[in-house]
Amino acid sequence: MFDLLTYDNEGRPKLTVTVENKQPTLAIFFPQNAIPPSTDYATRDIRNLTPVLDFDSSTSESVYFVGLMPQQYQNNGLKAYLYFTCDATSGDVDWDLSFDKYTSDLDLDSAPVFAHTESSNDNTVSATSGQIITAEFKSISFSESDDIGAGDLFILKVSRDIADTASGDANFIALELRGQ
Repeated sequence: MFDLLTYDNEGRPKLTVTVENKQPTLAIFFPQNAIPPSTDYATRDIRNLTPVLDFDSSTSESVYFVGLMPQQYQNNGLKAYLYFTCDATSGDVDWDLSFDKYTSDLDLDSAPVFAHTESSNDNTVSATSGQIITAEFKSISFSESDDIGAGDLFILKVSRDIADTASGDANFIALELRGQ
């Protein structure tokens, strides 16, 4: 924040305050935007009027989202917050995120190449089924092959790691990407 005291045309003091959002929300993804792979995808569902994606506890399932990194992104890494609920009332749910950048020489008919995976593990489920839990991905940095910058198109893969301990579906509600 920066305060600046100046004067207007009539000599009256004028205070200018600049507020910077140090961790701006860059993108939000909802179940309605999900693109299923050809097999082993999370299924669309509704939980009390809220659209969700059901990720099984016994099959490794995933979905894709296409995004455009906004111009305000300053290439200093990301944080992600995945909001979900679970049918189970004990155990934990593990989530994985993978990114691939759409480059100018990309052939859309080829499968995406995900350079690395970021994980958020041991997200304890609520003792009350249906209560929203937030899984945090504290620091996402890109490798050279998927160096996503401001103005770049990208594809994001969300997966449940079935090595977790919660039985029953994990219900994806939303994913938020924030700058660091």
